Amino acid sequence: MHADPSLHVVIITLDSHVAGPAARAEARLAAQVPGLRLSVHAAAEWGEDPVKLERAKADVAEGDIVVATMLFLDEHIQAILPDLKARRDACDAMICLVSGAEVVKLTRLGKLDMSQPATGMMAMMKKLRGAKSGAPASGANQMAMLRRLPRILKFVPGKAQDLRSYFLCMQYWLAGSDDNVEAMVAFLAGKYALGPRAVTLTAPEPVEYPETGLYHPDLPERMTTDPARIRGPKGYTATVGLLVMRAYVLSGDTDHYDAVIRALEARGLRVLPAFACGLDGRPAIDAFFRDGNRTTVDALLSLTGFSLVGGPAYNDSGAAEDILATLDVPTSPPTRSNSSGSSNGPPAAPASRRSKRR
Repeated sequence: MHADPSLHVVIITLDSHVAGPAARAEARLAAQVPGLRLSVHAAAEWGEDPVKLERAKADVAEGDIVVATMLFLDEHIQAILPDLKARRDACDAMICLVSGAEVVKLTRLGKLDMSQPATGMMAMMKKLRGAKSGAPASGANQMAMLRRLPRILKFVPGKAQDLRSYFLCMQYWLAGSDDNVEAMVAFLAGKYALGPRAVTLTAPEPVEYPETGLYHPDLPERMTTDPARIRGPKGYTATVGLLVMRAYVLSGDTDHYDAVIRALEARGLRVLPAFACGLDGRPAIDAFFRDGNRTTVDALLSLTGFSLVGGPAYNDSGAAEDILATLDVPTSPPTRSNSSGSSNGPPAAPASRRSKRR
């Protein structure tokens, strides 16, 4: 039973790709939480439209559960940080994920207060930090660690249960499909909404998806790990490796990708749209654009909007140059990837030189 239908969950994030899953989650949860309001605000839109920033500030000021995520750029952080700080102690919970340190420290989730000096448990979080010059598999290792920690913490009493909640929410967010966004909101509402806003909800475990895979709009399940399932047009003349963002594929925000895929196919090209978990394109390149020492694509096009290796927080151009040299095909820089209006990320690493064999 929900005594006061006024639970307001606010999500502040980099762009609006999660807006669709959030709207559908709000509709599906309405029967269990009458009057639930779920707001999503994209920091990438604030510079072009100050009114949207003011709306974000207004919603944070009255949010009961506030989620802040993917806030790396200083201009985004400074625009909303005072509002997050002002609301932190008044809301039921504030959870800050995958963002700059000054944002993450605002997390207050039950007994978990990340503004306090780190304890032994908090040292676990350091293992999830990516090394700027780490091996290509570092992202996969981090995700494996992220899946293990909630299972371990499940049996540790006290504050560890709130730390477990934090890691579960990170899992929900990083695999942000409709099911996972809905489950994240249900989980937070069921466990952390207070007083008249308290609800009884059971959230399923995070749904897991391939960390590295291929996307194509013609696939019934939208994703695969088998390149043979993407055949290309009859008599195609070349194969283009297309790097896309896993987050957009999972959220269903793929119209911009679909348009590029169709346009290239109309020119007689086979397109392999590949994604990797996180902001490191190397696992996707190794898995789908190379076969041992042989390159299997004729060109590389990145639609991620970020560096090939890195993102808003850092850019490892040296690692990008190394992988591009092994690929050695004509390469385009990243382009605007968000059909809803997010801006480009940092410049791409220089394209590799085409070898004499080509």
